[in-house]
Amino acid sequence: MLATFIIGLREGLEAALIIGIIAAFLRKAGRSLTPMWIGVGLALVLSVGLGIALKLLERELPQQRQEALETIIGAVAVVFVTGMIIWMNDHAREMKSSLEHEAAEALSQGNARSLAIMAFLAVMKEGIETSVFLVATFSVAQSTRLAATGAVLGIVIASIIGYGIYAGGVRINLGKFFRVTGVFLILVAAGLTLSVVRTAHSAGWLNGGQQKTIDLTSLVEPGTVQSALITGVLGIPPDPRLIEVIAWFAYVIPVSIYVYWPAKWRPKGAAVPKTKLAIAGVLMALSIGLYLGYPSPEISTNGTVNLVSTQGDQVAYWHRDPRLRFRHPGPTHFTE
Repeated sequence: MLATFIIGLREGLEAALIIGIIAAFLRKAGRSLTPMWIGVGLALVLSVGLGIALKLLERELPQQRQEALETIIGAVAVVFVTGMIIWMNDHAREMKSSLEHEAAEALSQGNARSLAIMAFLAVMKEGIETSVFLVATFSVAQSTRLAATGAVLGIVIASIIGYGIYAGGVRINLGKFFRVTGVFLILVAAGLTLSVVRTAHSAGWLNGGQQKTIDLTSLVEPGTVQSALITGVLGIPPDPRLIEVIAWFAYVIPVSIYVYWPAKWRPKGAAVPKTKLAIAGVLMALSIGLYLGYPSPEISTNGTVNLVSTQGDQVAYWHRDPRLRFRHPGPTHFTE
């Protein structure tokens, strides 16, 4: 619930801020707000429709394809939320003034329709991002009802704040707001990255690194606060596998460094391309090392068990490894 609340609040506040600024300029110019509200309503309908369509498509697919679709949706959601965190961290301070400048320029040219289109596109962008992220979050949430409640509450509060900004009675430091909530979103996105890796394994796309690392069962007992925080909010399962732990840290560390590295220590001028080249070299070396050092998978044929069931003229042989299970056509017979 907390994760979806933060998403709804952040995305809703950005959309509400844009709508509030556009509405304020239209009101000052004595123009009708109806075209803007039509654009906003249409964008909301399309965004909700996309979320419903994705969820219905997921339900209609076989289990393995459901896992594959969840993997794709989760990966897209991680990209969306990461882009939002980085963009807001870089532009939140001048966001309001930039929007006001664009709105004033459009209105000075006597083009109120462009403001309505601007509102439509803004809400559409935030709505699509929110829909994709919420669908991905609902798939791993302990309670879909609580997750949906959190998202609705976040959007409602964002709308109230947006109206307060529009009316002039609320002032908020957007830079600090998005920077503080960014810490939490990085952890949520890292948990979603872990979930993407897990569903990719269930879909048959990722079979390496499935060794158990730590048992958190006693820490995340269902119904406890720890379970709600660790599993429900941060997306960390009670039995994280090696590849999942690697994915979690591989997301948290670089994104946190990029977003919160002190400005005075950031490279400038000619040092920027050199730094990027050095980082790319390190990542390439790590990739090559993982490729060369990762052990090749070996399939053991030991562990075949006796006949356990028959169906007509077929005999079913079962193996501990599900990839080695098969049915032998032909007359029924027994083996030892």
